[in-house]
Amino acid sequence: MIGAGTAGCALAAALRLRGWSGSITLLEIGRGPGGRTATRRSRRDPNFALNHGAPLFNISTSPEPRLLEPLRQGGWIAPFNGALASLDGEGRLGTAQPDPLSSGALWQGSPQMDGLCRGLLALAQQHGPTTLQSGTLVRALEPRSDGRCWQLYGSEGQPLLECSWLVLSGTLLAHPRCQTVFGWPEVPLQQAATQLGEQQLCTAATALSQIESTASSNLLLNLGEPAAAAWRQQLWRLLQFTAAAQERWGIRRVSLQPMASGRWGVVVESSAAFAERHLQVYGSRSSAAQVLGAAPAPEAEAQVIKALDRNLQLALGLSTAGADRQLMRWGAAFPQPPGLPPELSLCPDSRIGFCGDAIAGLGFGRVEGALRSAEALAERLLPLLRSGA
Repeated sequence: MIGAGTAGCALAAALRLRGWSGSITLLEIGRGPGGRTATRRSRRDPNFALNHGAPLFNISTSPEPRLLEPLRQGGWIAPFNGALASLDGEGRLGTAQPDPLSSGALWQGSPQMDGLCRGLLALAQQHGPTTLQSGTLVRALEPRSDGRCWQLYGSEGQPLLECSWLVLSGTLLAHPRCQTVFGWPEVPLQQAATQLGEQQLCTAATALSQIESTASSNLLLNLGEPAAAAWRQQLWRLLQFTAAAQERWGIRRVSLQPMASGRWGVVVESSAAFAERHLQVYGSRSSAAQVLGAAPAPEAEAQVIKALDRNLQLALGLSTAGADRQLMRWGAAFPQPPGLPPELSLCPDSRIGFCGDAIAGLGFGRVEGALRSAEALAERLLPLLRSGA
């Protein structure tokens, strides 16, 4: 399986809880599980923990995904009980506005957001051999000529894994943006589909390649105890910016996160329009730079950080003096409809499946969609795994 974000980890857990005991391996680009629900940590500072992609997740429709109950029982998730508020274009605070990302039941990982994926992996590992290989970039997908397995290759062309079934839990290897990020001459899934020549896979690969996404440039602030005093007094923990406020300041929402030793984290998520203007600026500490080899652009990075920092202070009237600042760019933060039709999420003749928030259906574009698509794929995939088909 490629990707250990919410969808990949959820698929592993869903297969295990449905009785599959065979080997499962997850290959993940990042330094650990989570994807956009990961938690930024520091080897130099064990007390630093910042939810830099998503401060919470929501379940908007009943019945809820089946995986939530064992996650609750294991203490891996907890209700999000922080106050939500909104900011309008005149800088006035108001009540929370209707928002697809914060409607319904609100949850967060425990003790940090990455508890969601760590819990899913723990559920999987309780019931069968489940391996996570972090910091692993898959460069090529090669279907065997007999159609019975896949060979995966790394960034230097080295063999990584041979598997009888392959699942992509994200769209990176299926979308032309991988050519922009890596400078690759081809899209790996498109190349593999052409080589295999199976119609359903070719249709799925084309549909995935056409999914548009909006980006988000996230400013991460680490405020020491003295500088955090004014932020600590805020009555909200998640602040939504209205359309007018986004246009004025280029910010979509801000989350406040208490950390150890009296420090506070502030995560500033840019508007889609702001991120679009700065698509080539990844952030020197991001996976794109540290794992994927994206070319650094320190001057451009400094300018983006300065712009978001300045706009944050102007919008809220709060100082960020003394803060440690980082930039994290999510290139495909929010997939846009219509997404991959669910009937194309499993291609039995090619022994490949797809899950994630880019699959059309309930929760599309959100963590809920990642969970539901993983559970749906597990239901369809399990009979084939058991039969050896």
